[in-house]
Amino acid sequence: MRNISDIIEKYIKEILNSSDNIRLKRSELAEKFQCVPSQINYVLKTRFSIERGYVVESKRGGGGYIQVVKVQPVTDADLIDEMINLIDYRLTENMADSIIIHLLEEEVINEREARLMLSAIDHSVLDVDIPVRDVMRANILKAMLQSLTYTR
Repeated sequence: MRNISDIIEKYIKEILNSSDNIRLKRSELAEKFQCVPSQINYVLKTRFSIERGYVVESKRGGGGYIQVVKVQPVTDADLIDEMINLIDYRLTENMADSIIIHLLEEEVINEREARLMLSAIDHSVLDVDIPVRDVMRANILKAMLQSLTYTR
């Protein structure tokens, strides 16, 4: 059985399929899914990040809402360049995973390429202390992404 975060993510993505820009009320979503509003925040933060191709804006207050915008790059190369620009000199495994998943969802890479990339940046492969591991991960992922821009 899927967890509540998966269900909320699926619901929001279904709405986004009809429009690249939606406004939602956090309280209404929480009521619909019978969860606390912080669960909605968690889903938005982890599943609708810029690394995954979304911009989320929040307006708080009485008439507050959440606006979710799906970013549509012009070409695959533009998307790859955007992802490269997101990578700082260090990169967490979660952020790297999000970038790879986004490229897979946008069909810039295929499943096999995604699995290879995920394997190369996994913490068990980069068996060094965290600060160095995050720097290595950033360099490896940047190199892989840059190689994609030359082969597409």
